[in-house]
Amino acid sequence: MLKEFKAFAMRSNVIDLAIGIIIGAAFGRIVTSLVNDIVMPPIGLLLGKVNFADLFINLSGTPYATLAEAKAAGAATINYGVFINTVLDFIIVAFVIFLLVRQINRMQRPAEVKPAAPTTKECPYCFSTISLKATRCPQCTSELKTA
Repeated sequence: MLKEFKAFAMRSNVIDLAIGIIIGAAFGRIVTSLVNDIVMPPIGLLLGKVNFADLFINLSGTPYATLAEAKAAGAATINYGVFINTVLDFIIVAFVIFLLVRQINRMQRPAEVKPAAPTTKECPYCFSTISLKATRCPQCTSELKTA
C-alpha cells in the first residue's frame, strides 16, 4: 500500500496540483495586498477619506471608534468594509484567471487531423467510384491501367 501511495503522490498531475495551490495562495496574498494597499486607499480618498477596512456596523450597543477596538472588546459587528475588500479581491483574481485561461486557449491549437488515405478512385471511362485495387471497372468492364 505504501508503494501505491508513493506512485500516486509522485505522479506529475498531483505534483502540478500542489504547485498550483502553493502559487495560488501566494497570488492570493499579492492580490489582497494590491486591493488593501494600492486600490482601496485612492478610492477611500475620493469618497471622503474613508478606510474601507474600518467600515462596520456595531451590533452590541456600546460605541467603538474603530473596528479594532470593537474586535478587542469582543463586540458583535457586521464588517461590510472588509467584505467590500474581499469582493474586490475576488473580482481581480477572477479577472486575472479569465485572462490566463483565455491566453492558454489561444495558444492551444487544434491538433492537425491528417485526411485518411483514399480507398477508392474514379473510373476514367464511366466515372463511377471503384476500389483502388480494382483492375477492371465493375460498371463498364473497362480494363484499368495500373499506376
